[in-house]
Amino acid sequence: MEERFTPEIEGTLRKFMLKVPQVISQASGIRVFGRRIKSVLFSTDVSIIRNTNADAIIAVYPFTPQPVITQAIMTGADIPVFAGVGGGLTQGRRVINLGLHAEFQGAMGVVVNAPTKDEVIKRLRQTVDIPIIVTVVSENDDIGKRIEAGVDILNVSAAANTPALVEKIRSDFPKIPIIATGGPSDESILATVEAGANAITWTPPSSGQVFKDIMENYRKD
Repeated sequence: MEERFTPEIEGTLRKFMLKVPQVISQASGIRVFGRRIKSVLFSTDVSIIRNTNADAIIAVYPFTPQPVITQAIMTGADIPVFAGVGGGLTQGRRVINLGLHAEFQGAMGVVVNAPTKDEVIKRLRQTVDIPIIVTVVSENDDIGKRIEAGVDILNVSAAANTPALVEKIRSDFPKIPIIATGGPSDESILATVEAGANAITWTPPSSGQVFKDIMENYRKD
């Protein structure tokens, strides 16, 4: 069957943007509230978030989650946001409160860190009506208990071991939606997709790196 032509519209000023690797389109995607998501940008930089063609944002960062940060990201984003609500340094009641607040702010889902206790996930499931995403970092994580507690989507982040871990999870749980880090190359992304990931997280270059490249071009006129 001949491939269908897809028209593309680009503005002059927004033509320059950070585009996710094309190979991610081979993922099946995850349909959340009717919207299919294949590429997920890992960033909290609003200038990058506003200039990307990713399907969604995963907004997690290494500090205690703050609603003002979540609100700033969602104000700047024109695509869905999965908001980090803790589970590492931040535990217990605060995770529940942050999750509910993120839903009220308009987040499409909430992300909890790997150390989050199953009991906290259960309470979060009773509180919010948006997907709960839990980060999985090793094969020692009890996926069955996570799902039983109320997790909707797994976010696999196991560095070089990610494809192998995705493959193991997919073998044990054929229907669970999986987002996974794709790695630095098309080959590593494709390996993760073929292992069973439904969507891929992509880490863009920093604003500093993008600016460095632009300034070098300026110097070369």
